[in-house]
Amino acid sequence: MTDSSRPGLLARLRQGLSRTRERLGGGIADLVLGRRSIDALTVEEIETLLLGADAGVQATTALIDDLNDRLARHELADGEAVLAALKARMLALLAPCEVAAPDHAARPHVILMAGVNGAGKTTTIGKLAQRLKGEGKQVVLAAGDTFRAAAVEQLKVWGERLGVPVISQQPGADPAAVIYDALLAARSRGADVVIADTSGRLHTQAGLMDELRKIRRVMGKFDPTAPHETLLVLDAGNGQNALVQARQFREAIGVTGLVLSKLDGTAKGGVVLAIASQLGLPIRYLGVGEAAEDLRPFVARDFVDALLSRDSTPE
Repeated sequence: MTDSSRPGLLARLRQGLSRTRERLGGGIADLVLGRRSIDALTVEEIETLLLGADAGVQATTALIDDLNDRLARHELADGEAVLAALKARMLALLAPCEVAAPDHAARPHVILMAGVNGAGKTTTIGKLAQRLKGEGKQVVLAAGDTFRAAAVEQLKVWGERLGVPVISQQPGADPAAVIYDALLAARSRGADVVIADTSGRLHTQAGLMDELRKIRRVMGKFDPTAPHETLLVLDAGNGQNALVQARQFREAIGVTGLVLSKLDGTAKGGVVLAIASQLGLPIRYLGVGEAAEDLRPFVARDFVDALLSRDSTPE
C-alpha cells in the first residue's frame, strides 16, 4: 500500500492545506459553481485568486491561458468543467516534480540538508530520520550546524527520541569535519543513511555558500559519489522569496530536491505551483503539520485534490 493510499494521510494533507483550500479552492468553487455560463470575467477573477495564493505569474498565466483557450472552444459549460480543467492543468504542471528519491547502492547513503534559519530544516531532518527508521533503515545524524548551539541540541533531542546516533562537536567546530566524522561513524556502524545538517545563515551570505561547497568537497573525499541527495528546505510561507533561495542554493550547491515546510500555517500553498513552473526541481516532501507523519512524499494528484477540494473529507 502506497503512502498516499493509507487511510487518513490524504485527510491530513487536506487539513494541512485547509487555509489555502478555503481561499483558493473554496474561492473558485464559490465563484463558478451554480453559474449557468462561464465568461472571460469569471476567468479574470480566478486569475486574481491564483495570484493571491502565491501561485506566481508564470504558473497563473499557464493556467489562465488554458482556461481562456477552453472558453474560446466552448469547453467550459459550467463550474464543474472549470474545476476539472484547472485540476487537469495543475496536475500537468506538477507531475514532472513528482520524482522518486535516488536509491544508490553505496552505503551509507548521504543526504545533505540545506536551508535558511527558520525554514524548519532541523525539524524536517528529525521527521525524515523517523520516516527512514520506520522503513527499517539505520540512520546517523550529523550536527553540522555548529554555529547554532540550539540546532545541535534540537538534533540531539530528535536522536534521543528516535534512538538514532547524533555525531557532534563543540560549538563553532568546522562543519565539514563534523560531517566527515559522522560519515566515518556511519561506515563503522554499518548504517544505511547519513543525514547531515548544515548552517542556515542567510542565503545572501557568500560565506555560507562557500561553506556548503567545502562540505560537498569533503564528502567527496569520503565517497566520490556523495552527497547522493541534496535537499533544500523552504518555508512555503515565504512565497516568492522561497523561489529566490531555491535558485541561489541550486546554483551554489546543486540542489537535487526540495522539501516545502510549514504548508499548514499559510494561505499561500499555491507557491508550490510557482516553484514547479519556474524551477522544475523534484519536490520530495511536503510538511503539512507538526507530527512526524505530516512530512509526506509529494504526490501531485493528492496535492491538487487537496488544493481544490471543497471539503476536508477524502473522496
